[in-house]
Amino acid sequence: MIVHIVMFKFKDENKVANLAKTKTMLEALVAKIEGLESMEVGIDFNQSERAFDLSLYSTFTTKEALSVYATHPAHLEVVAFIKEVTQEAKVVDYIK
Repeated sequence: MIVHIVMFKFKDENKVANLAKTKTMLEALVAKIEGLESMEVGIDFNQSERAFDLSLYSTFTTKEALSVYATHPAHLEVVAFIKEVTQEAKVVDYIK
């Protein structure tokens, strides 16, 4: 199993609405992309200086499934929106 974790810092403009929209868009991908086993999306409530605003924890059947996800049109649509509304992202991928 492959684990894919991403954390995002959002721009201040329309932050609450953009967080909600991103969460909805990401969660919808599970039904659209084969090999994407699960996805958990959390919105931070801490709001400390070192906190990120949204985290994504997803699991994939294989590394190849993660590659398919990365280039899938439905995912690329979400990525395009996220790039418009975020200022920073960090990612880690590992084998579980």
